Amino acid sequence: MPARSDSLSRRLLLTGLVGALLLTACLPLFRSEHPTDGAAAVLVPLTVGEHTLMVERAMDRVSRRQGLMFREHLPDGQGMLFAWPHDAHYSMWMKNTYIPLDVAFISADHRITDIMTMQPETTHPHTASKPARFALEVNAGWFERHGIEPGDKVGGEAFSPATP
Repeated sequence: MPARSDSLSRRLLLTGLVGALLLTACLPLFRSEHPTDGAAAVLVPLTVGEHTLMVERAMDRVSRRQGLMFREHLPDGQGMLFAWPHDAHYSMWMKNTYIPLDVAFISADHRITDIMTMQPETTHPHTASKPARFALEVNAGWFERHGIEPGDKVGGEAFSPATP
């Protein structure tokens, strides 16, 4: 009888170890593309007019869909740059977004086409008036406080595809 019990114990132990290894290997797949408050984010510089922001980038469908949802705070001087593969009249909304934000739609030549203020937890679409390739979200009022208007140029490392 003890041999059978030992065999069962070894199989259970082995199964548990294999399960733990698989879970550990798969954890990166479940990691949020955009961390919530308190987690480290990859920030890259973006110039807006004569000002510099540090931004997270949303470059793929999953990260664009997540955006700044579920955040309770966005530090001053930070934002999120959304990028799409082609120009279009993109829309942004604030579902599950807890902080008021401004969005600037940006053309392929890196000029701001529109700036709009978006209220938290609303589903009203804010749509670019002209074809855009990018959108920049910052705390509400940031563009006005810094004298940024449509037509201003945006640039910097954040537009480089080689940047992580």
